[in-house]
Amino acid sequence: MSETATETFVAVGRRKTSSARVRITNGTGKFTVNGKDLESYCYTETLAKSAARPLKTLEVTGQLDVSVSVQGGGPNSQAGAISHGLARALEKLNPENRAALKKAGLLTRDGRMKERKKSGQPGARKRFQFSKR
Repeated sequence: MSETATETFVAVGRRKTSSARVRITNGTGKFTVNGKDLESYCYTETLAKSAARPLKTLEVTGQLDVSVSVQGGGPNSQAGAISHGLARALEKLNPENRAALKKAGLLTRDGRMKERKKSGQPGARKRFQFSKR
């Protein structure tokens, strides 16, 4: 078994509270997420396109096998985490991919998170009702 034939590139992508571990290898274009294929896991076309966007940007859709383990968050957050992790793994595969991925905004970690609840309030920004009298 030669090392270059089965070389695997691993990267982690995050979005909100989702975390995705992405493994890419040379192959036939198989894309699995938590043991299911991409289309059945990302149940809408928009989510599937969002998750696979780095592959489409570099035009390597049928050339790589992608295996993803994702947990936490909701469907949109998970698709964003998969996309981020996939972009990072593709950069590891070939550092020349960095320019195209960066231009498309796929390497940037989206730092927007849910704001924490503050004490003395019912939520992050909402206040309890004020009564003057």
